[in-house]
Amino acid sequence: MLCRSPGNAGNATLIIAYAQLALSMALVGANVGVGKVLAEALPVPLILCLRCLLACLALWPLAWALEGRVRVPRGVLANLALQALVGTALYNAALLAGLRLTTALEAGLVLATMPAVVAVGSALWLRERLIPRHWAAAALAAVGMAAITVARLGGDGHGSALGNALVFLGVCGEAAYVLLAKRVVGRVPVITASLWMQVFSAGMLLPFALASAAALPALADPGLAGLLAFHGLTASTLCLLLWYAGLRRVPAGVAGIFTMFLPAAAALTAVLALGEQFTTTHALGFALMGGSLLLATWPKRVGA
Repeated sequence: MLCRSPGNAGNATLIIAYAQLALSMALVGANVGVGKVLAEALPVPLILCLRCLLACLALWPLAWALEGRVRVPRGVLANLALQALVGTALYNAALLAGLRLTTALEAGLVLATMPAVVAVGSALWLRERLIPRHWAAAALAAVGMAAITVARLGGDGHGSALGNALVFLGVCGEAAYVLLAKRVVGRVPVITASLWMQVFSAGMLLPFALASAAALPALADPGLAGLLAFHGLTASTLCLLLWYAGLRRVPAGVAGIFTMFLPAAAALTAVLALGEQFTTTHALGFALMGGSLLLATWPKRVGA
């Protein structure tokens, strides 16, 4: 008779959590290219508000059916409102504004600094103790970012310093979101937490969206409307659910390493869907970030 040892069961659970975090960030990264197309056709506040409203429509019946009526403590609500401010409003507004000025590939590469920002933040703010291997993983990701930044600066890229600065501002917002999410994980069900975040986000963005409502007729284009629906149901719904689920079993500092899937997916989308140029130096940079991920998640050796 075969038995599954507790160690094997724990490893399987951890692998599932890693997969959830990776898929969440890969979908966010793919949405960088989608966001660039949308930002060129619609005002940024309108995109973000409609995206959040779509997410609310998708999450409300799910929360009611799967989690029932949940009483969320005031402190958790305040934390979710902060997450909405930095992880939805700030991150997405800065990212989409930056994408108006820079390329999707270059924006994706700037986003590769996120693991290092999250690792430092989790150590300084959450007081999580990161082992040297995890610090090395964050440093390796930063070296990868430096390599691909040099490649862009040395080539004929169409990015801009202002665009990249706006994207990095978004990185800081997303890193703050990752750290804030760790403070409430487990205190409120995942779908309910995601729903409240989108409600807060929609409320914050609504006044700005109403000011740009004159652009709504552009959504008569089925292709544009379809992209917006994909953007809302993945970036504001599925990605949040996957991230919260994975974060239940992984420290914030380690989870931050998985944000490297964001720039990787953004670069892949930029090259394959938007036709932007990818060089061997970019490949080297992403290889370094891949090494960062392996270094951060390689299983510990256990004594016999």
